[in-house]
Amino acid sequence: MALAVALGVAPAVALEAPFPEGTEQTAMRVERLGSYGLPIGPWADGSMLTRRTEGRIEQTAWRIPAPNQSTLELLQPMRAALLADGWRMMFECETVDCGGFDFRYSTQVLPEPGMHVDLGDFRFLSARKGMGMTEEHISLLVSRSTGAGAGYVQMIHVGPPDVRPAPPRPDTAPSRPEILALSTMSADGISAALERGSVVLDGLEFASGAADTPKGADGLLKDLAAYLADHPDRNVALVGHTDASGSLEANVALSKRRAEAVRSRLVQEYGVEAGRLVALGAGFMSPRDSNLTEEGRARNRRVEAILASTR
Repeated sequence: MALAVALGVAPAVALEAPFPEGTEQTAMRVERLGSYGLPIGPWADGSMLTRRTEGRIEQTAWRIPAPNQSTLELLQPMRAALLADGWRMMFECETVDCGGFDFRYSTQVLPEPGMHVDLGDFRFLSARKGMGMTEEHISLLVSRSTGAGAGYVQMIHVGPPDVRPAPPRPDTAPSRPEILALSTMSADGISAALERGSVVLDGLEFASGAADTPKGADGLLKDLAAYLADHPDRNVALVGHTDASGSLEANVALSKRRAEAVRSRLVQEYGVEAGRLVALGAGFMSPRDSNLTEEGRARNRRVEAILASTR
């Protein structure tokens, strides 16, 4: 069954993307007036080329039952629909050509479980339409979760402040359209979350600018250690994050120290083999909440565990 996905904006007709029955909208975030650094080139030599866009920003994610589809098969019909509707492609890439880990953590991505990105298998495109006051921009990020047999699509649309994107279908719309609509972690806990790709170690507390060995999240850390003990062929990357206070360089260094502090706890308190954990820092490049409020900044100061590889 084809599902009409709102890739255009009202009064334009929603573009037809052949998503199968069972596709669900998993997350949505709306800014009535904001800015977005639209990637128009890969991550290379320590930076990424972006185009500053401003207007109404709608960020939406979908989960697609697609056990046998590649990321290209997921992206192709949406790209064709954009071209048919007059959108002009600006940039398109796949995984390594995008810049891999650095690209993913240098652009906006809705957090798990709403949007899942396999660091070894994703595709991205950006496009524009119109000129001047009517100009619009779109980016699409597509990935898969092989274990869950699902595909994931994230769309970021930037349009004029007085133009609102066509609303999602009522049967897939989140109950609170201005706030992230995410499911909670399943009963299988951290194991199920890691099998989908990653999990935020909620409960760790970092003061602004601090990377002291954090307390809290004992249950999650214990479960993470148990998961690694039960799966000796798997490794985990710990990725630290910060709020947006200060420079990018300082925040990347701070976020890595936070990840290293969590790595030390896992090794010293829970007996995880040090060689199975790598600590990385993404700075403020992947927020999960607004940096305009203290509550949002506190949520952005976090460490995320990502299933990095198998041995």
